[in-house]
Amino acid sequence: MYHAIVFLPLVGFLIAGLFGRSIGAKGSELITSGLLVISALLSWVAFFSVALGEGEAFTVPVLRFITSGSLDVYWALRIDTLTAVMLVVVNTVSALVHIYSIGYMHHDPHRPRFFAYLSLFTFAMLMLVTSDNLVQMFFGWEGVGLASYLLIGFWYKKPSANAAAIKAFVVNRIGDFGFSLGIFGIFVLFGSINFDTVFANAATYLPAEGAPAGEAVLTFLGYTLDKSTAVTVVALLLFMGAMGKSAQVPLHTWLPDAMEGPTPVSALIHAATMVTAGVFMVARLSPIFELSATALTVVTFVGAFTAFFAATVGLVQNDIKRVIAYSTCSQLGYMFVALGTGFYGAAIFHLFTHAFFKALLFLGSGSVIHAVSDEQDMRKMGGLRTLIPKTYWMMIIGTVALTGVGIPLTMIGTAGFFSKDAIIEGAFAGENAMAGIAFVLLTIAAVFTSFYSWRLIFMTFHGKARASADVMHHVHESPLVMLVPLFILAAGALFAGVIFQGFFVGHEYEHFWKGALFTLPDNHILEEFHHVPLWVKLAPFVAMLIGFYVAWVFYIRSPERPKALARQFSGLYAFLLNKWYFDEANDFLFVRPAKRLGHFLWKKGDGWFIDGLGPDGVSSRVVDVTNRIVKLQSGYLYHYAFAMLIGVAALVTWMMLGGAF
Repeated sequence: MYHAIVFLPLVGFLIAGLFGRSIGAKGSELITSGLLVISALLSWVAFFSVALGEGEAFTVPVLRFITSGSLDVYWALRIDTLTAVMLVVVNTVSALVHIYSIGYMHHDPHRPRFFAYLSLFTFAMLMLVTSDNLVQMFFGWEGVGLASYLLIGFWYKKPSANAAAIKAFVVNRIGDFGFSLGIFGIFVLFGSINFDTVFANAATYLPAEGAPAGEAVLTFLGYTLDKSTAVTVVALLLFMGAMGKSAQVPLHTWLPDAMEGPTPVSALIHAATMVTAGVFMVARLSPIFELSATALTVVTFVGAFTAFFAATVGLVQNDIKRVIAYSTCSQLGYMFVALGTGFYGAAIFHLFTHAFFKALLFLGSGSVIHAVSDEQDMRKMGGLRTLIPKTYWMMIIGTVALTGVGIPLTMIGTAGFFSKDAIIEGAFAGENAMAGIAFVLLTIAAVFTSFYSWRLIFMTFHGKARASADVMHHVHESPLVMLVPLFILAAGALFAGVIFQGFFVGHEYEHFWKGALFTLPDNHILEEFHHVPLWVKLAPFVAMLIGFYVAWVFYIRSPERPKALARQFSGLYAFLLNKWYFDEANDFLFVRPAKRLGHFLWKKGDGWFIDGLGPDGVSSRVVDVTNRIVKLQSGYLYHYAFAMLIGVAALVTWMMLGGAF
């Protein structure tokens, strides 16, 4: 069964990729989507048998991967609760995206290639989440990077799509460089890259409290490091990889530009595959991160700052997909705060619920874009509520789930109400140095999240229609093949939290996770977050209400007020609209110097020095000499006779003079 779950998407990729022209677009759609549906159904079977059942963790061997010296790597599928959760998330969302794409991409002439890439994306992510060692994880890690490049730049005739694909690829290479160094460091410190061996060695790695730090075990950037410092450096290098894949500041800049790909791609990237890879990796390697309080503090701070930063930028975006993209970036920050405080269950819980409502929002926005003739600017929408009512209500459900609508101190609420509130309460109960700051930033981000989410709803569906009469005349509801996936995701967005809260962070925690997540015995956050003060429990609810009320005032009661505020605070508005100028700063600090250096090395280093003094210089001198010699070959007999006479005269003169001496 587990072989089928992982390799059916690969089969779909090979069939659609190699034989797409033979079986046609319709055949490619049906085969890839059908195989993904089977894989998704089997994933739920695995979830109920492994996570909710009595089964223990186990591995499913595939083949021997690498044997070199002390490095012995098998390709095996690691099956435990964490894997089962990720299988459900990845395959369920991917199957629904495949089905949705049948309608959304109906007019695209390259559908076989598109569906092949989608299946490849899913397979790469499955390889990542089922990995039993770091080399196998890196294989899937790079696979999702490749697939994202292919899908973001799917419409390769658009220069903006090519630029976005390259940007995503290059920015992720920075994070992946750190991740690869972290893998090398793991091998040096623990003598293996197999998870079971690494985790077993990690349990006894640090010296006992009060004992000497021990001898140096690692040299990094010229510094010799003891065990404690070395594991901190390795954990931070691993986190650098997570920052790239999961779009944490400052390696977040690729994520909004990824909107250049088709909307189903955005849903798959943001809900189930690439951006969740970093969160999964830190959770999987929790035994390593728990060895370094410093690394966890850094994770907490980066996550909190990213959640706040992305929420501020989302306040002023006008592209419907970019608003949701910055929402993803912000929600990923929430997950990393939970990871940094050792609240791993809450991080994966939010990843699980977020997959449903974020996929719902992206696919719902695709339905809106489909209805208004591919327009994405919310300023050119409005008045769509009665024209596409099914899409409207699906977007409402996604919004209430994202903003965490629910009744505090009860079990009545949407998915985000349970998972996001748990993270905020956990940040308050956290013990590292950044936990208090994280609580404040996450609460403020909750206000902003509610504001920009309802701003999207009000600008898109309410008020007067701002589109042209021709566009409004052609507005239509999406077909069932696009709506049915929305209905299924809406059910998850509404009920996933209340159904699974007890398992992920509640009284069933131990029985559910079965040791798949590791937390130090002295970290009592799982108990303490239940006992935070009442005002802390009410804070997310109040934040949600404030954001909703301000959005209602700005875009329903007084729609002229946002423009007035933008003019009054033009500097702040420009700062947020330009995304804190991160792209401009990166361009000034890194891109332009790199281009100047590359141009210098190309023109002066390669062109003038290497080629000029090397092959090009030698060949030019040969050409010069031959050109001069050629001029001597006039073709006239008397010229040659004259040259011979001069030669004979010179020879005779030399012999006479030589004889004289």
